[in-house]
Amino acid sequence: MAWNLSFISEEDFKNHVRATIMKYSKKLESYDLKRFNSNLIDPIKLIFDKSMYRFSWEEIVNNEIFRQIDKSNNNDIGYFHQKIFAYFEGCEVQQAGWDVIYKNPEGIQMPDGDIVHTLYVEMKNKHNTMNSTASVNTYIKMQGQILEEDDCACLLVEAIAKKSQNIKWTAKVDGKNLQHRLIRRVSMDQFYSILTGDPDAFYKMCMVLPGVIHAVVNEEESVQVPHDTVVDELKRVAEIYTKQSEELAMAMAVYMLGFSTYLGFGDKMQINFELDNKEGLLKRIYEYTKNLQELR
Repeated sequence: MAWNLSFISEEDFKNHVRATIMKYSKKLESYDLKRFNSNLIDPIKLIFDKSMYRFSWEEIVNNEIFRQIDKSNNNDIGYFHQKIFAYFEGCEVQQAGWDVIYKNPEGIQMPDGDIVHTLYVEMKNKHNTMNSTASVNTYIKMQGQILEEDDCACLLVEAIAKKSQNIKWTAKVDGKNLQHRLIRRVSMDQFYSILTGDPDAFYKMCMVLPGVIHAVVNEEESVQVPHDTVVDELKRVAEIYTKQSEELAMAMAVYMLGFSTYLGFGDKMQINFELDNKEGLLKRIYEYTKNLQELR
């Protein structure tokens, strides 16, 4: 099939996808209980979620693992969205404190009629990822750039905007709503259009992306599906609670992820096991709680 992206070669696009996938693959290491609780699980939320959504223990644990991975994967998607512009003519990435700087000696037509030769760009994955302080600081930074250089515009580019747009960015600074025709809020499709002159450039990239990802994943033997052991480890801990139901025993194992030092929990662990296996269970209690303490 013919390559139809004029703004990036097939080889460069494939290499960029591969670099993003390699970042993803670092998160695919198997999860054990220690890694699962490295940021401290909220046991009560986990149990509420399990009950309200009718999940099994396997499902709720796997969902939590995916949530943890997905949180860090957002940074990798930011890498994909930003670093691809290093292959676009006239673009520099992460230079002079800006995510992207685009220069066009022939001029860049702005919606209000201005023609500038440089765009300074801050990029965000989603339209709602900046708090008010970050928004104010970014807007002031853009104001300063325009005062310093009158042949430029500054763009806040959002990969996931509410809609396709290229509008004046209104920001509240010191209680006042400020606007400037050269400080703009732009969706990713509109930014691709500015850089390439093709209004369908972003759409075309999205159309070839799934096939390229599939091809790269199949080529990379290092990309493997992880084998997580969290549920198995929790079940082994739950065996300590021989006088409890299976459901409550698993809940106790989950409670210990966050509450092993809380009043009552450590003591209660040591009175709910069968006497004929006391020595082995006490050893496992000690090792389990010791591992949890090391995370803090």
